[in-house]
Parts: sequence; C-alpha cells; structure tokens
Amino acid sequence: MTTNLVEGVNAILLKTRHLPISTVFSATFYRLATLMPRMGQQQVNQIEAGHIFVEDIRDAMVANRRMARSMNVEIYSRRLETFRVTETIGRRPGLPPRSYRVDLRNRQCDCRRFQTLHYPYAHVVAACAKVNLNVEQFVEDVYTLNRTLRVWENEFPVLPDLSTWEVPPITFELVPDRGLRRNPRGRPQSTRIRNEMDIREKSDGTRCGLCRLAGHNRSKCPQRNYHVGQSSRSGRN
Repeated sequence: MTTNLVEGVNAILLKTRHLPISTVFSATFYRLATLMPRMGQQQVNQIEAGHIFVEDIRDAMVANRRMARSMNVEIYSRRLETFRVTETIGRRPGLPPRSYRVDLRNRQCDCRRFQTLHYPYAHVVAACAKVNLNVEQFVEDVYTLNRTLRVWENEFPVLPDLSTWEVPPITFELVPDRGLRRNPRGRPQSTRIRNEMDIREKSDGTRCGLCRLAGHNRSKCPQRNYHVGQSSRSGRN
C-alpha cells in the first residue's frame, strides 16, 4: 500500500518533482484547488442525469448482468438467502462446470469477489435475478455518487498575491550545514536506507581474471607469465 501511494504521488508530481519544495507545494495547492470543483461538478451532472452509482460500478454491473445470463441458479433457502450458482460457459474444455455458494444475508460468495469488492459479482446478480430481487441493494454506499460528492465538495480558499503577504522580519541568519554538501570528487555516495533486501551473499572476494582464483588480481597473478606467453604464441600462429 505504501508503494502504491508513493507511485500515485509521483504520477501527479511528475512534472514538478525536480523543482524546489516551495514550488512543489505551490503547484500541488493550485492543482487541487482547480481539481475539486471540476470533479465535484462531474458528480453533480451524473446525479442530475438520474444516476445513483459511479460510472465504474455501472459499467461493472452491466458486464456482470451479461455473464449472469449463462449461469444456472438453484435455491437452497426457504427465505431466499442461500443459492448454488453454476457456471455453464467460459470454462476450459474437459473441465467440469464450477459451482459457487452465494449467501445474501452475510453478503458472501465462494468466489470472494462479493465480500472483497463490496458490490455484486455475476454470481450474486444471477441469484437475485432468479428470485426477482433488486441487486442494487447489495452495492455499498461508498460507490454512490452522493458519497463521492462529499469528497469533491471541499473547496480551497483563494490565496492572495504573494506581493501582498505580510512576512515578519527575519531575526536570525540561515547558515548552511557544510557537512551536508555533496563532495564534488570521487564516486557519489548513496544515501539509500538499506534493509535485508540489500544484503548480499558473502563471496570469496576478488577473483583473478586469468586463473579465476581468489586472493589476487590479474596484475599479481603467479601464472601471469604463462598466460602472457600463451597469448603471444597464439597471436604469432
């Protein structure tokens, strides 16, 4: 989850991450200030058009209804709460059809999509169609447009121009930390925080490029003269 969050932030700040932190903060503020009313207006337009759920859920429900038409449903409960749903198509040749247990009271299905995504998958849609139940009652409120509108209805205040800001006088002197300066000479040092993923297996040290033995290099190889002689003979041949 942390990695996904960082990648999401990087995608938004891709064009500004090389700028100073004050500029990144300013760009983030102004982008969010214009994003909130734009996304909020999109939710209002969909509500005025008569929609209840967000567009992704509407598309998913259309696809689930299409798949549910090819499923067989058996009622296992007098109160119309438990069903056995069998898939008839979409299986590999030679494999028997697979069945799933659907529990509407506890909002569970053996495919685990119902309890994971919190909206009806094709098996639940088929069970509800068997007994003429409204399948939309099993969609969580978090997917409704009224709920998402609460997120986008927040607005940012308009900041005054920078020239009108009242900045208190600086009573101290900013002194840079010379110990944090980058050394212009030599190989740059990595500042990465290492963990167990960076631990390498212990090796035998450097190996000679001629004899492939450990403990010395090519220039100090005891068989260096032999290998040099072999190479010179092969060159004359």
